[in-house]
Amino acid sequence: MNGRQRIEAALKGERPDTTPIMLHNFMMAAREAGITMAEYRRSPEAIARTFIQAVETYGYDGVVVDVDTATVAGALGVPVDLPDDAPASAHRGAIDSLEAAAGLPAPDIARDERVQVWLEATRLLVRHFGSEIYIRGNCDQATFSLAALVRGIPEFLEEVADPGREEAFCILLDYCHRAVLSFITLMSATGAHMVSNGDSTGGTDVVSPAIYRRYAQPYERRIAAHAHEAGLPWLLHICGKTDRILADMAATGADALELDYKTDVELARLALRGRAAFVGNIDPSAVLAMGTPELVAAKTRQLLAVFKDEPRFILNAGCGIPATTPPENLRAMIRAARG
Repeated sequence: MNGRQRIEAALKGERPDTTPIMLHNFMMAAREAGITMAEYRRSPEAIARTFIQAVETYGYDGVVVDVDTATVAGALGVPVDLPDDAPASAHRGAIDSLEAAAGLPAPDIARDERVQVWLEATRLLVRHFGSEIYIRGNCDQATFSLAALVRGIPEFLEEVADPGREEAFCILLDYCHRAVLSFITLMSATGAHMVSNGDSTGGTDVVSPAIYRRYAQPYERRIAAHAHEAGLPWLLHICGKTDRILADMAATGADALELDYKTDVELARLALRGRAAFVGNIDPSAVLAMGTPELVAAKTRQLLAVFKDEPRFILNAGCGIPATTPPENLRAMIRAARG
């Protein structure tokens, strides 16, 4: 089997010939390629070169084409910080009240230059790797998390707990949802084999399970359905400890859940069995970036043991792999998986 075949087998619940590995490693890969985040986010050729070198160096199966968590927010008018050697980020909203969402113009993210860089990079990687390597076109933030950026995260989290603001919240969420679906549609045209979104603001490290179920999960279900209509599997990523919402996440219709190291893997195995692939969840900081190769290998073997009877398993870190991760640690994880 080649890399694409391994990951596709895992998504279907079929047993691959060895553990499939799909790395969320854009920061580390760019650093190793000598490419700053400023150049990376400006140049689709730089993004493609970054991942081509990483796959050739480490021999893994699937690329996660990611840029940052603020591209779509920026396309919707959110002020975005663009540091030279860190991913872009947003710290202030685009609207000064929740009610202002009702007056926003229809979102048109296809005209945004940074969105187009992301899409063109994916096309270049699909063209280069053909059917050999699996290409996951990440599509930035899911609806709830994007809405938090548009409103401003502190204000959003204060207002979301007020049941009297529900109508205004739904107007904002519907607006952001149109942008999310637009990105899914655009990404599906690149030839990517899978699409994905992150929705960590909806996770229970940030809001209650009730808020997640009321405002985040219904939109995630609609995103999954939209991806499936485009003929692609969909992956959902939520950072933090997701134990209390695992069943709800699985019920979105996602084909895979990328879960953080804080999540109980035994609970996740049971919640996802027969429904979705588990993707993850080695600790990207304390283990991969700061641990020894021996620790990385031991943690990888522990995780593999939990899922030894589950074909729906794809090895990754629990979140983005830090740029400072030692190459020998990544090799230790891959060797343990291929062992």
